[in-house]
Amino acid sequence: MNFRLVVTFTTLIVFLIAALAVPLGLFYASHRTNRLLLDRRADATRFAELADQSARDADHSALSAEIERYSELYGAAVRVLGRDRTVLAEAGRMSGDTAAATRLALSGRTTEELPVIGPLGPETVLLAEPAGRDAQLSGVVLLRARTDAARADVTLVWGALAAGALVALAYAVLAARRLARWVLRPVTELDRTTRAIAEGQLDARASPGNGPSELRRLEERFNAMADAVSGALERQRAFVADASHELRTPLTVLSLRLENLEPHLREAGSAEYEEALAELDRLALLVEDLLALARVEAGAVAVTTRTALAPRLAGWREVYAARGLTLDAAVPETAAVPEPVARIADIALDNAQKFVPAGGTVTVTLDDGVLRVADDGPGLGEEERAEARGRFWRSGSHANVPGSGLGLAIATELARACGATLSLLPADPRGLVVEVRPGRSAGQP
Repeated sequence: MNFRLVVTFTTLIVFLIAALAVPLGLFYASHRTNRLLLDRRADATRFAELADQSARDADHSALSAEIERYSELYGAAVRVLGRDRTVLAEAGRMSGDTAAATRLALSGRTTEELPVIGPLGPETVLLAEPAGRDAQLSGVVLLRARTDAARADVTLVWGALAAGALVALAYAVLAARRLARWVLRPVTELDRTTRAIAEGQLDARASPGNGPSELRRLEERFNAMADAVSGALERQRAFVADASHELRTPLTVLSLRLENLEPHLREAGSAEYEEALAELDRLALLVEDLLALARVEAGAVAVTTRTALAPRLAGWREVYAARGLTLDAAVPETAAVPEPVARIADIALDNAQKFVPAGGTVTVTLDDGVLRVADDGPGLGEEERAEARGRFWRSGSHANVPGSGLGLAIATELARACGATLSLLPADPRGLVVEVRPGRSAGQP
């Protein structure tokens, strides 16, 4: 947009400068040509009078001496012809075709105009002047004059006009760029702010400043809208966090009371009792996950804190061994990752131990800060991988597996909080790979 505005403004200025400079240049060239014509025609007229006097006196010596001196002084060529077109006197080299000019002068007319002189030519001009009075023509004077001085003057003026045009164009481009930046500054600010909000910086706001009043009002209204949306999200997040936190105690009390009722149950109700406890445990897990998600979204995560990954993996090895799974972790003992990345590793390992069948293997690698948790389980299809990071998403084939469906949603928010990127990739030959690739703020191990 900025480029288009600059090009548009510059094009208009170019047309304006050309509309002024070109006519001025052509006018001066025409003016200088006319001045040369008047000067040289005055000389030709004087030679015509001398030629007429010489014809009446039958003595051309004075005429020849005069045109010789003139030719040496101005570098011009002069030729005097009689009525029968015989050469009576000549000085300098008369080049080019002179027949048309001779006919014009023999008809009693003088040269009224010359070709417009420019920097590149013509190098000489031809003038014809009849000698004699009224209808008594005694001959013709042809004068071929050089245009060096006239061309130098035209070149100088045209150069000055070109330099002035270039300076004006440079200032016009500079003014156009400043004007375009001034017009588009609010748009640029809005673009920066919307990008920041899209990246999760919900407190980003546009800074109203310079620019058209209409766009400044748009910035103010955008900030008001962003404040309203951010406030609504914050209230929603606070509600989820408060509700999850407040539900923890009643759920714990309810679980204790159900366990206390177990001795008083009949054998026929034991199955329903176990199902009720399982549902209560699932509800407690959901509340815990909701609370964790709300805390992550609220920014209550230690992004800069680094934690060793090997001790966490050691604890998971016991869980995997109890379920008949193998955890292959090629991670150095001293390797440390940001706390959110370590929590993502816990979520990925927890999901893997739920879905990988007994005898399977889960591999954890940390290379150049890129954490990969790969399993050889059933994996997910392409469409399922695209949807798996949504909240409460559950695969149709894993509906009976315990879980809240918030694990990968929490992992995604954790990755965003530390500037990392979470990707779900297919494993070879089967299975799923959870990859966490650090960004600028995620740091390196």
